[in-house]
Amino acid sequence: MIINLYTIIIMAFTHQDTECMALALKLSQFGRKAVGANPMVGCVISRDDKIIAQDYHRLYGEAHAEVNALEKINYKGENTKVYITLEPCSHFGKTPPCAEALIRAGVKKVFIAMLDPNPLVSGRGMRVLQDSGIEVEVGLLEEEANKINRGFVKRMTTGLPFVTSKIAMSLDGRTAMKNGESKWITSEASREDVQMLRSLNQAILTGSGTIKSDNPMMTVRTENADSNPLRVVVDSNNIITDKSLNIFSSDANTLILNNNNSEILANGKLDLKSVLKKLGEMGINNLLLEAGSGLNGAMTEAGLIDEFIIYTAPLILGSDANPMIEIPLKKMSDKIKLNIVEVSQIGCDIKIRATIK
Repeated sequence: MIINLYTIIIMAFTHQDTECMALALKLSQFGRKAVGANPMVGCVISRDDKIIAQDYHRLYGEAHAEVNALEKINYKGENTKVYITLEPCSHFGKTPPCAEALIRAGVKKVFIAMLDPNPLVSGRGMRVLQDSGIEVEVGLLEEEANKINRGFVKRMTTGLPFVTSKIAMSLDGRTAMKNGESKWITSEASREDVQMLRSLNQAILTGSGTIKSDNPMMTVRTENADSNPLRVVVDSNNIITDKSLNIFSSDANTLILNNNNSEILANGKLDLKSVLKKLGEMGINNLLLEAGSGLNGAMTEAGLIDEFIIYTAPLILGSDANPMIEIPLKKMSDKIKLNIVEVSQIGCDIKIRATIK
């Protein structure tokens, strides 16, 4: 019989423990727009049930949450409890291992919301702490921690970013008139909400058809968000050559993917999974799809969309207008079922967040 010396013992967490981890989770999200490929992490330190330090991972390539918090107490961690939303790293990357910093500070106990899905860490940080005599508990508010870093978790486990498809449509499920006219289906309030949605993603993906018909900026244009996602265009037919198009403005970087720089299928179309794999290799955790019905249909059919955010306006565009998604389903058994996660009202529009069942 083999005994696992590193078995995680699930214990009952106190109300104080839960409050400290909840604060750490809240702090972690302040780093959303600046940590890049890294996960969002928050850290809270307490002594005698009083919080004495708190911080988060602020900027990609700079100190992690644990180090930022330890610096506030001059690394004097005797008799402290440390609450971290993600397992501390145990390897040298752009910064030294956080697990070693906790050990040197002499902390007594560490609470970890979730283990790191990164194969370079994945339990090693926890074991390093345990080997040094630090008591470790894992799983406090784990589900919440997983949701916050869903993009990082997916990229670490599959190599692909978390993909959200944003769609603006009429009540009868239409996204543009037959001639391509689509400004504006939804309200100004919804369009402002989209700007915030864009700022929460590291890249925005669209197709060459949308670029040719709409000439979009694909940038974040709001005073409430400081972010410049990478603009990515799937251009299977190499038709995006006009450098005066808005996507080539200096407001953000642009990546055009065509059959000269990407894998293609036999029919000449880009392999969409390879496109996402390439973006994952670039460190893109969260990707926003803002495309027409064709690319949305292809991505849906390939099972590459994790979440839909659909803004539905109280108007009807009629049967000649373009549909929300082009998927030639033939019978009722082919239907795609969605799980509605959230419904809210934005201005006069209805915002639906849904996942594929």
